[in-house]
Amino acid sequence: MKNRFILSIILIAFFLTPSTALPQLQCVDAKGEATIKDNDTPSARLEAIARAKWDAIEKTVGVDVSAGSFVSNFTLIEDVMKTQVGGAIKNFSVKGESIKDGIITVNITACVEPKKAKDAITTDLSLNSGVAVFIPARKPSKEGISDEYEETNILTESLIEKLTEQHYRVIDVAPTHAADAREIENAVRTGRTLSVRSLMYKFLSNILIIGKTDYTVSTKKGEDIGYGLSMPFNNVTVRLTYRIVARNNKTGNTEILTAGTEQGKGLHANLEDAAAIALRDVAEKVTPKILDKIASYLQENTKRIRVKVEGVKDLDTNMEVKSLLQNVVWVSEVEETAMGEYIVSYPEKTIYLANSLQQQGDFSVTHFTPYALTLKYKKGGN
Repeated sequence: MKNRFILSIILIAFFLTPSTALPQLQCVDAKGEATIKDNDTPSARLEAIARAKWDAIEKTVGVDVSAGSFVSNFTLIEDVMKTQVGGAIKNFSVKGESIKDGIITVNITACVEPKKAKDAITTDLSLNSGVAVFIPARKPSKEGISDEYEETNILTESLIEKLTEQHYRVIDVAPTHAADAREIENAVRTGRTLSVRSLMYKFLSNILIIGKTDYTVSTKKGEDIGYGLSMPFNNVTVRLTYRIVARNNKTGNTEILTAGTEQGKGLHANLEDAAAIALRDVAEKVTPKILDKIASYLQENTKRIRVKVEGVKDLDTNMEVKSLLQNVVWVSEVEETAMGEYIVSYPEKTIYLANSLQQQGDFSVTHFTPYALTLKYKKGGN
């Protein structure tokens, strides 16, 4: 009897205590819109519901990436919801809909598993070539070392310019106020990158360049340098400490690709101008190193995607399609396996290749999976 009583207490405690193993759901209200084409309201309704589900995931995870920013048609968004993030939505119900000026709006309540949604978005939909940059620079001060930082500066502007020239999708974190200079400084100094991992989540970037710059005035203008001479310029040394953090596509973990320091010098009668010259010197030295490291990362993470194109019936069309595939940004190689069938080497997720081809106007997506695409080719978009 005593043992049964103890067993009953244990069972009651087990069922009443929230289990950490059980998924935590968050229910939110969301809405989606779609254009009604050819009076096909049912199809538009399905598209609006898919977009509403995406809206629910955005609200739950806390990232701001519109479905339309990487998905241009219903075929893609529907497949993305099914194959990549749909499992994060455990249930939903339609609360209402309205139609105005050929657009249907659907309101839903969806219950989302936040961890699963975040993992799906940040792992499956983030851009390998998406780079978030945040390198605050300490501002020069005539009174001494300043505690004030310039979050947008010559170094970050120069680095972003070179990255965009290489067709990277670059996010300057500074204007978004998504991070604090002191937080970044602490992360660089201590080597703890967990505190800034949220930047990757927010901007769906797989690469994060973080760092901080500081300066010292080696010789001040007017300072005695011996033999009755005084220094005509301010001699400033700027030192950069930085890390490149990237997500490993196989393990999902964040890893430090490289960490380093660089310094530059500047001479000018004006202290601020001397610091600016030194900062520009740092940018010229460190930018090639950063570009090489990112290029190496992308090469290691390039995947081979099977692409089948319907409507290719002759050699001329086959060559036209191959040329179009090769001209997509970041496609490094296109290998023919049969008439209208290709293996495309691409560093990004398949969804971005599909969207890039859809945007060209010559292709329409008929089937999508994370490993293969089926497209219909219409020359000139006709």
